[in-house]
Amino acid sequence: MKKFLTVLCALSLALTFAACTTEKENVEENVDGEGEAVEGEAETDGEGEAVEGEAETEGEGETETEGEGETEEEVKVMTYEEYAAAAIDEAVVIDAYVQGKQSWWDNKATVYTQDEDGAYFLYEMACSEEDYAKLVPGTHILVKGYKAEWEGEVEIVDATFEIIEGEYIAEAFDATALLGKDELIDHQNKLVSFKGLTVEAVEYKNGEPGDDIYLTLGLDGASYDFCVEIYLTGEDSDVYKTVGELEAGDVVDVEAFLYWYQGANPHITAITVAE
Repeated sequence: MKKFLTVLCALSLALTFAACTTEKENVEENVDGEGEAVEGEAETDGEGEAVEGEAETEGEGETETEGEGETEEEVKVMTYEEYAAAAIDEAVVIDAYVQGKQSWWDNKATVYTQDEDGAYFLYEMACSEEDYAKLVPGTHILVKGYKAEWEGEVEIVDATFEIIEGEYIAEAFDATALLGKDELIDHQNKLVSFKGLTVEAVEYKNGEPGDDIYLTLGLDGASYDFCVEIYLTGEDSDVYKTVGELEAGDVVDVEAFLYWYQGANPHITAITVAE
């Protein structure tokens, strides 16, 4: 009888130890190494059902990240037609090719640019001296700024730019037949040519070399104003020297950027005197 009681007690102790061990393991499965409840473990009520109010997940446990999948809106580059139709003071974005540089100072560059459809005058565009040196003719640039107008000249101001791939040099458009006609303004800021013009007057701004030269040229009985812009073609250039030596009656062919100042005022970049 004593032997039977001894075995029964041993069996009871074993069952108790096993139950304690199982409970301890269940508790350990629900705590981290520091004794805190493991995040994400479901709580249950007394009947094993999920406690009301626990967070539910969408899409089988996936969550949406705010802004995920969104991309920065691409910059829309205008065609020349869209640029021409834009209102004064409107923000514009164009890409074009450098054709000539007029000046740089105080980290601002004034540049003539063009594409196959039209031309753009960039006035005092933000530009470091280092980047200005890179803006050689043919360089492709993306420009953001505002369309502006001054004394008839349409330009882009408050502009920034970046150099992009590509190269293009425009050929001078022969605008001789458009002198004195309304259609001439459609080619504003382009590189253009005029042929067979007769010199009527040559005048230095301020009366002496070292500044702009104002040149009056005639065609078919009408007179037209041209300019040698010293910032574009300085006094050491062949253009400046040649124009300074012209005399009334000389016949010339010229190339110029079709600048506008209270009417057409082409800025001469090349000149040939007929023999």
